[in-house]
Amino acid sequence: MNKVDYDRALYYTHRSEWDNLLILMVRTKDDLLAKRIEHFLHAYHFSHDYTIIEQNMYTLLRYIEHANLTASQIEPIEEHVMKI
Repeated sequence: MNKVDYDRALYYTHRSEWDNLLILMVRTKDDLLAKRIEHFLHAYHFSHDYTIIEQNMYTLLRYIEHANLTASQIEPIEEHVMKI
């Protein structure tokens, strides 16, 4: 799990850097993150209904939040094991 990918996805979404978000989608090892980014970018570029764009953006943001929380809960355990 690469926490940097989630931070980048959040940053690029916040700054509306769609090109960088697309590059991240291709390079990330997290298939779910890539799929969420793909759905959002597709809705952003091709949908005329703002509610669909908004729904896909919130789905992406909720996944990023979930992944960051999960990654931060796993890290202290790994650090504790490394110290032993």
